[in-house]
Amino acid sequence: MFHFSNIVRSEGDPKIIEGGPSLKQPEDQLARALGWFSIGLGAIELFAARRVTETLGMEGKETLVRAFGVREIFSGILSLSVDKNAGLWARVGGDGLDAAALLSGLTADNPKKGNVALALLMVGGIAMLDYRVAQDTKPQRPPPDARRKLYPGRSGFPKGISATRDRAKDAINHIPANVRS
Repeated sequence: MFHFSNIVRSEGDPKIIEGGPSLKQPEDQLARALGWFSIGLGAIELFAARRVTETLGMEGKETLVRAFGVREIFSGILSLSVDKNAGLWARVGGDGLDAAALLSGLTADNPKKGNVALALLMVGGIAMLDYRVAQDTKPQRPPPDARRKLYPGRSGFPKGISATRDRAKDAINHIPANVRS
């Protein structure tokens, strides 16, 4: 069976035959999905801004939509990074900006205000999801009364420093003399 991870493995590395269950928590998987969604939506806003504004009856706002697209892409990238919580909070803030911009399209003279209302409903639903995932992925801090673990008796060498020196000497002795000099 083909496994994508085998493409990047070096020759001699064991091949992956079958993947197991993910170690990621559901909220981490959802954060990742929201990150990719953000990048896709941002690309649409960036490269198809005119189509977006025409669909919403908000022609003339293409520059704003493109700016929102760039913001969306950066939020998505951050949501996929180690600091995913910051990216998710950026998404929450962006949802507020999106809603504010969409509200400006809910005018009586906009023939496509139904599309704007639908977009507002979608932004509201996604905002609730973003907020929930941002809450669930916030970094866990130890309680204030927790004691710090100290390891003063550990050197970082599980078999002791002398065993490490012996291993290093053995390794050097196995290097051919013409290579050592």
